[in-house]
Amino acid sequence: MDWIPALSTLAGGLGLFLLGMAMMTEGLKLAAGRALERILAGATRTRWHALGSGILVTALVQSSSAVTVAAIGFVNAGLLGLGGALWVLFGANVGTTMTGWIVALVGLKFKVEALALPLVGVGAVLRLTGAGHRRGAIGTALAGFGLLFLGIALLQQSFTGLADQVALPRGEGPLAVLAQVAVGALLTVLMQSSSASMTIALTAAQGGLLTPQGAAAVVIGANIGTTVTALLAAIGATSNARRAAAAHVIFNVLTACVALGLLQWLVGAIGMLREWLELPAEPAAQLALFHTIFNVLGVVLMWPVSDALTRWLRNRFRESDEDEANPRHLDDNVLAVPALAIDALAREVGRLGTVSRRMVLRGLRGEPVAMLERDERVASQLSSAIERFVERMNRATMSSATSAELARVLRLQRYHEAAAEQAGLAAACATDSAAHAPESVRSETDAFRSAAEVLVSELDAGRADAGNLQHTEDAYQRAKAALLSAGAAGAIGMTPMEEALRSLSAMRRALQQAFKAAGMLAADA
Repeated sequence: MDWIPALSTLAGGLGLFLLGMAMMTEGLKLAAGRALERILAGATRTRWHALGSGILVTALVQSSSAVTVAAIGFVNAGLLGLGGALWVLFGANVGTTMTGWIVALVGLKFKVEALALPLVGVGAVLRLTGAGHRRGAIGTALAGFGLLFLGIALLQQSFTGLADQVALPRGEGPLAVLAQVAVGALLTVLMQSSSASMTIALTAAQGGLLTPQGAAAVVIGANIGTTVTALLAAIGATSNARRAAAAHVIFNVLTACVALGLLQWLVGAIGMLREWLELPAEPAAQLALFHTIFNVLGVVLMWPVSDALTRWLRNRFRESDEDEANPRHLDDNVLAVPALAIDALAREVGRLGTVSRRMVLRGLRGEPVAMLERDERVASQLSSAIERFVERMNRATMSSATSAELARVLRLQRYHEAAAEQAGLAAACATDSAAHAPESVRSETDAFRSAAEVLVSELDAGRADAGNLQHTEDAYQRAKAALLSAGAAGAIGMTPMEEALRSLSAMRRALQQAFKAAGMLAADA
């Protein structure tokens, strides 16, 4: 039963590592905020920029998953083309190798308590004193970094104790290699972290439980295991999210197949490269180098076929989100990065605004009520989807600035909803009896509708001109006065007059709400 304490240490070390990784990722994402947006938004120029951005951001955030969902969020938001997003994703695979180097060159080389415990202490103080601010997010990241190193130390200790008592799949034959790959994939699926699997492989190799080739096979399996995470994230997601997930799967599976075919040669070549680079002789350094070369190999393999892959993906996954009533930007994957979730939300609210202004125009032009009812259903479904997304957003930690931005977007949503609601009411109150009113009434109501159409066209073009709004208001007042005069003179029945007035009043309110929304957008531009 001597193995029980070692297994307990293993479980504790793994728990500390995963907790530290989660805290570090969360803190860095919150601290980065808009900086993460700016870096990724600049990745659209060339594939080199996209690749470099993916590597850089993943190395800083220490989570390829966070960068993956950020890239997916930018694709859904229309800020990043699918082709550019693919190279950000490929770069994220290379950037995540930084974890291996941290473990090999720092975590397994120094007495980590001397570094980790002060980090946890300083991080905890910053987190407690800076809740809701960037200082608190940085504190969370520092504390997570310290816990990560403590977890590495415990893992190393546990594998040293288990070296003579636990038999992981060994050997270099095909069946042994496949078993090692399966172990890496299973660990990643269970822990939902390829970094954790990588760390276990490094510490196991350092403790003598795995040969360098066996540990390399575990790393290949860990990369394959991450595809399950991507596939799970794509369930129920938008078409663009599924395309990005498919690219992630293709990259990792293709790279794994090639690396497995060349595994024995690669391990030998990397051993010579390690000597040439004068890296430490420990298995962990050789394995970290293998992990890097392995993912760079994937980039080299994808370089000549990426354009064809992009075209192929664009023709796949064309499903229900192409329907206007279904959200196109509200992907749950972006909830991990609140700043990106706000961007996605704002663009979906923008789609709602387009529908509401179209309803106003249709009401002004007297288009069939069935068309307005269809738009009303579209607006209602979009509003419901937005509200559900906001409810899920509120479960995430966000900064005060992000909370303020969320409040602004929700206010904008309310303006669009009110405009759509009033446009539907205006259509419902419209009556054909008013068409038989005196020429003076028809002339003034037509003048109001013409002025209102001009105003909506200006709003569609992103221009909120107070002069146009006032011109429409003046036309409304003249049409209202003409209707009241005709009703008083008996030239039009009282019921048709009331219906026409209600329709005009509802349309006026719809225009005012649409103008307020456009004014908010113009002020932010």
